[in-house]
Amino acid sequence: MLVLIDLRMVNKIIGQEHILKDVNLSVYKGEFLSIIGPSGSGKSSLLYIVGLLDRPSSGEILIEEKTIDFSDQKRLSEVRNKKFGFVFQFHYLINELTLTENVMVPLLKAGIPIRKARERALSLLEMVGLKGKESRKPYQISGGEQQRVSIARALSNNPDLIIADEPTGNLDSKNTQIVMDMFKELNKEGKTIVMVTHEMDLANQTNRIISMRDGRVVSV
Repeated sequence: MLVLIDLRMVNKIIGQEHILKDVNLSVYKGEFLSIIGPSGSGKSSLLYIVGLLDRPSSGEILIEEKTIDFSDQKRLSEVRNKKFGFVFQFHYLINELTLTENVMVPLLKAGIPIRKARERALSLLEMVGLKGKESRKPYQISGGEQQRVSIARALSNNPDLIIADEPTGNLDSKNTQIVMDMFKELNKEGKTIVMVTHEMDLANQTNRIISMRDGRVVSV
């Protein structure tokens, strides 16, 4: 299998706290990987570094065998916008915008013309089961539907990798399974997914489970 992301001896230190300790991890293209561990184990910190949202204190990160230079903020932003899609526990939708406009945001940031961005957004909203609600605002739909909008937004630039941090943390069991089924279908279509969860039954639905404790990967 091709390695999409490679972390080599990654450490993260904030003040006196050693959050990640000598982490080595390869994420393979096309896999659905979950990261589990108790609160404070470092799983979200690891996810943020995998997604290039945070920089390690030491160590090396390679994307498709190319070392990431964290001092090049412009390049980092380009990689995140083109190669990564993000789904968080809180959907972070913009209440002043319609659902369509929310999904368009990353597309417009990438320089896609407005007409094409709108067509892409409408297609994605239909894909996640929200056809007919495109003109609504986030506060006019349910929490489960809001998370589906955030998935559509994450897919807008056709990313290689979806980063999901407790994506079902605020959902009931029915909507949790809807989101998980979406992720599994996207994975079947070739998307690589890395998800942090505290729910073992969700982790068991993924291809591979990474366990963390006290800032270290304890099982792969």
